[in-house]
Amino acid sequence: MKILKLQALRGPNIWSVRRMKLVQMRLDLEEMEERPTNKIIGFRERLEHLIPSLIEHRCSEKCRGGFFIRVEEGTWMGHVIEHIALEIQTLAGMDTGFGRTRSTQDEGVYNVVFSYIEENVGLYAAEAAVRIAQALIDGLDYDLEADIQKMKEIRERVRLGPSTGSIAEEAASRDIPWIRLGTNSLVQLGYGVNQMRFQATITCNTSNIAVDIACDKEETKRMLENSSVPVAKGSICVDEEDLEYTIKMIGFPIVIKPLDGNHGKGASINVTNMDDAKEGLAHAQKYSRRVIVEKFITGFDFRILVINNKMVAAAQRVPAHIVGDGKQTIRQLIDLENQDPRRGYGHENVLTEIEIDRDSLDLLEKLNYTENSIPKKDEIVYLKSTANLSTGGTSIDVTDRVHPENIFLAERISRIIGLDVCGIDIMAENLTEPLQQNGGVILEVNAAPGFRMHLAPSEGLPRNVAAPVIDMLYPPGKPSRIPIIAVTGTNGKTTTTRLIAHMVKNKGYRVGFTTSDGIYIQNHLLEKGDTTGPYSSEYILKDPTVEFAVLETARGGILRAGLGFSRCDIGIITNIQEDHLGLNDIHNLEDLARVKSVVVRSVKKEGWAILNADDEHCLSIAKELDCNVAYFSMDETQPHVLALSKAGKILAVYENGFVTIKKGEWKIRIEKVTQIPITVAGKAKFMIANALAATLAGYLAGFNSEDLSLSLQTFIPSAAQTPGRLNIFDFKNFKVMIDFAHNPNGYLAIEDFMQNIDSPHKVGIISGVGDRRDEDIKECGKIAGRMFNHIIIRQEKHLRGRTEEEIIHLITEGILESNKNITFEIIPKEVEAIKHAISIAREGSFITALSDVVTNAIEIVQSYLDKENEVVM
Repeated sequence: MKILKLQALRGPNIWSVRRMKLVQMRLDLEEMEERPTNKIIGFRERLEHLIPSLIEHRCSEKCRGGFFIRVEEGTWMGHVIEHIALEIQTLAGMDTGFGRTRSTQDEGVYNVVFSYIEENVGLYAAEAAVRIAQALIDGLDYDLEADIQKMKEIRERVRLGPSTGSIAEEAASRDIPWIRLGTNSLVQLGYGVNQMRFQATITCNTSNIAVDIACDKEETKRMLENSSVPVAKGSICVDEEDLEYTIKMIGFPIVIKPLDGNHGKGASINVTNMDDAKEGLAHAQKYSRRVIVEKFITGFDFRILVINNKMVAAAQRVPAHIVGDGKQTIRQLIDLENQDPRRGYGHENVLTEIEIDRDSLDLLEKLNYTENSIPKKDEIVYLKSTANLSTGGTSIDVTDRVHPENIFLAERISRIIGLDVCGIDIMAENLTEPLQQNGGVILEVNAAPGFRMHLAPSEGLPRNVAAPVIDMLYPPGKPSRIPIIAVTGTNGKTTTTRLIAHMVKNKGYRVGFTTSDGIYIQNHLLEKGDTTGPYSSEYILKDPTVEFAVLETARGGILRAGLGFSRCDIGIITNIQEDHLGLNDIHNLEDLARVKSVVVRSVKKEGWAILNADDEHCLSIAKELDCNVAYFSMDETQPHVLALSKAGKILAVYENGFVTIKKGEWKIRIEKVTQIPITVAGKAKFMIANALAATLAGYLAGFNSEDLSLSLQTFIPSAAQTPGRLNIFDFKNFKVMIDFAHNPNGYLAIEDFMQNIDSPHKVGIISGVGDRRDEDIKECGKIAGRMFNHIIIRQEKHLRGRTEEEIIHLITEGILESNKNITFEIIPKEVEAIKHAISIAREGSFITALSDVVTNAIEIVQSYLDKENEVVM
């Protein structure tokens, strides 16, 4: 078996618009295509022995053990690999369960699709599942635990931490989108101008000054002490002389910790003699030159969490420990404790596994113990000097037991330091009495407090402490999203996108839009190239200046990674025509329609899908949508268009020379097509269709007819405004037009336009794209043969697996099939082809360059036009 392609989908996709995190593996079973599972002796038994938990997979049998029934009866290895990939992720602590395995038109090749929690883990699971299946086929032993441990390690390396993850999950539960910025814990909530950011538990509203104060334990202590907040007595030390002086002032026992430490690193507690104090100083200085030395306060370790100056939770923290039974060693008791199902690797469970480190050995040494010592029955042996959950500590929720005076004190401290999210560490006998009465003190104030101890305490009620963070960042009435209009289709996407963006900009919004030639914000080109995929969409949605997004969304990006947004307000399909067929398992128009439909199936329920009523595949898509649907048509008299009108549907139609919005019997005429520049006085029918789609989108977005009319009139086709879309350059004696048409449907649209062009000598510069079908390349040549008097074939780019000669041969065949007396020549390089066309231009010639890459062609023609103008001047 061989993996041909492996990719991660991250948004709505052809397999599901709701399950956005899927791995898609293109798998060639090779000889296993002839060997389903029932033909492999002992396969079911070996599989069940290696992964017995697969018995929970119900599969199509809809019962426990259903998958094993399928294996027994006989199923193909792609299906088995799908289930293995899902189950090993679950065994690694990432429970997920959606999968699909579908055959392709290539014999023995399958698309194996399954869900993931963490992308890198999902990709690893795909490859591991193939290895596991092969080992089971061959009857070889397999170390499954090694794969599971590896997936756990990958997860811990790439996942959001428990605090960050809880905030992201709470946002998602409120329908607030989030985007991870980079690979760390920096996260964006919301889109565009409505975004907020946070990292760990520090928000974009957190004061830098407050963080600096909290990170400076000496400054924090001074400010709290000056505000009559009880703190531990002590001082900052940088050497043994400072240490001795401080101990002389406060006496033993003491606590030693690095000034800039976190997570308890470098800390020593309950130090009772000078030798241990000096050793503790040296240990702390591994993390910070300046070290805090404080009086050791007896009592329990508490954490109070304050968000937006309100106490939301409190927990008692207990350092990692074991309880002796008088029989087992400390090492054995640790192993026994780590078998607690609540403990896991890293942050996978409520509690973390306990590991022996230097801190543990130091604490044991003070008790004259080693790992092999046997503590007395019921003796508590602490293994960490701090109560951090990340080192195996436990937590007990005490939120409901905090005295009102202590709540007042904690909320006051958050304001003194100035933190919007504030963790306050307290040492006291309890929190049920005011600290002033029981002698408790404030140990530290944390600017990025962990939430894990509150979200999943080992005892007591869990507290959803992420909720008040979202309440603070998005109070009632504050939006998190921006309007999104997504445009897809075979032809007309870019012009429609640009025209809608022009309408949005004219309404006063700061618009960001993506096209096949670049990413734009307010018409400023920020990234050049084909930017119609999910990464470009995300680029716009991450920009903090964008108020409205218009996103051209092409087939390639959807197939490669899914959409770059979870849903849109308006989705448009301009048309579905033959292009890119034969690629990525898209073999016919039904397949292509399934890809394009992802955009409109991702429209929010109260949003609008805009479909081409003149396209049978668009009409079929309408039947599967659960959002509002509107249509556009070039002919309002068609029976199905009349039926849609009668049903009260909203349409944009071309009637009596006008772009008109129609609902039922009433009409709003927006503008006469002869006044809409992109239609070239109504000669370019395909541009009228684009104007209809864009006008309908603007109308449904809430723009009034006057605004729409003005936008249609002021959208001037040009190399700057609409590069490669009917760009006409007027020379003194001839004209040159550049257009992006590169498939048969695009050529037909140009042919229709050329019939309205009065020219004695029509010259065409054409090329083929190598990854199209033979018949598509030939058809382009045939159409070109019908509409031009002379053709220049050029072919230096976009060979995509073919030779230059092969493509030129197919184009030539098509030209000859046009049954027209036509001349043609071959000039491979585009620059030379355009120069030659201009050199042979006659009075009244109309040269048309149908270029798959328009930038170079525009620059060449513009340079010639500039030279002509210089001569005239």
